[in-house]
Amino acid sequence: MTSSQTPSLPKYTTLIDATDLAARIVADAASLLIIDCRADLSDPEAGPRAFAERHLPGARHLSLDFDLSGPKTPGSGRHPLPDRDTLAATLAQLGMRADTQVVAYDAQGGMYAARLWWLLRWLGHDAVALLDGGMPAWESHGGLVEFSAPRAAVAGDFVAGAPLVSVVDTAAVLANVDDNARLVVDARAPDRYRGENETLDPVAGHIPGARNRFFKDNLDERGQFQSPAALRAAFVAVLENTPPESAIMQCGSGVTACHNLLAMEIAGLPGAALYAGSWSEWVADRSHPIATGPSPR
Repeated sequence: MTSSQTPSLPKYTTLIDATDLAARIVADAASLLIIDCRADLSDPEAGPRAFAERHLPGARHLSLDFDLSGPKTPGSGRHPLPDRDTLAATLAQLGMRADTQVVAYDAQGGMYAARLWWLLRWLGHDAVALLDGGMPAWESHGGLVEFSAPRAAVAGDFVAGAPLVSVVDTAAVLANVDDNARLVVDARAPDRYRGENETLDPVAGHIPGARNRFFKDNLDERGQFQSPAALRAAFVAVLENTPPESAIMQCGSGVTACHNLLAMEIAGLPGAALYAGSWSEWVADRSHPIATGPSPR
């Protein structure tokens, strides 16, 4: 290799730790797009406020409610999927190109950043990873933060490509209640799954036949993802004899289900689909059946 050649940099498609991200920023910040996904389901302005206070070097902020979701309708869930071309154009305005390595982070163990991870794969882009442990891990590592607004970005040329992930709609999930051809896995907290302590949606319970895998169980005591082996064992226990590609991941509004999809990818169990509307869309039609009580797994 001559002095004018730059060694190729690794592509991250699931997780990146704080040490590797810090090295990547030094090695080639121009090929990197860091997206701050911090949010609060009860306060749409919490994410922008947190970003304005401090953020990772060179990061940009995308809003869960206004960038990573489309407009709500009477029959939709709380966070409908955005228009693919609109989201791709937003990312291009932030400087994204086809060869950009995207890193998403939040301060909630990936609860919101996993949504962007999944959305980028939906747009056909696989060079996207979560900062494992998010903002707390970065600051514990001693990573630098910025307090000022980011400089204007030089627009990139990113456009949406063929999806690398699959989506199912309410009609498919309703049909599945009768034929049980696929396994639905609910990422919400166990009490909400059982139909207790529901505070976000107007109806409590779960989709009949669904099993429960709380997304926070994907994390260790540091708020980082468990090892691939541990995640694989946990999801194999939930899936039993169901192959991953026959599973459907859902949650309250299609956000934390992406956390389970990422965990499955880390575990080497790719291929499950996202029910994007999830429980909030399911109960928008009060004729849909509901169940309560504990998960069989």
